[in-house]
Amino acid sequence: MPRNRVQGIIFGVLMSVTMAYGMEVYNVAWKMGIPTMPGGFSNMTNDVFLGALIEASYMWLFVFLFSNLWGTRVGAGLSARLVDPGHDNAFLCTVVRSSCTVLIMCPTMSMVASILFNIILGGMPVMQLPAIFVGTLIKNFPMALLWNLFAAGPISRLVFAKCFSHAGEKQEEAVSEGAET
Repeated sequence: MPRNRVQGIIFGVLMSVTMAYGMEVYNVAWKMGIPTMPGGFSNMTNDVFLGALIEASYMWLFVFLFSNLWGTRVGAGLSARLVDPGHDNAFLCTVVRSSCTVLIMCPTMSMVASILFNIILGGMPVMQLPAIFVGTLIKNFPMALLWNLFAAGPISRLVFAKCFSHAGEKQEEAVSEGAET
């Protein structure tokens, strides 16, 4: 996991991109009516992936911004009340931390999506925002939690670990070489 600010930013970008793309695949499929067809999501076509890529190309910025402003911090604070990394199982700590972050980020991003896609781009009356937000949250929360726990989180951690697996070793080598001279 991130050991400094630069690594934290890189990990944040990875998580933001993977969360945004996965959620956009889900939401573009909904916009196309795929879940309402007989067979549901099994009727998805590759068109969904392109539409999701277009929307995720800017939605990840909102995810990154709001996760850095409050999502990650509040999620970490909530998880600290539930688990102790010094005593509890690492897997449990990861699941609780991810779940607490989704608990904050899903309502945040559901509000962003409600305002952007339904009010601004969709032309719905602002007076309907509370209902639109609740509907968006109900639709998105199960997917956001599952996507974070079983896809975006593991993929982001794997890519991050591969990118930075030797960073600590190089630093340790430099310290030990400096000590030998």
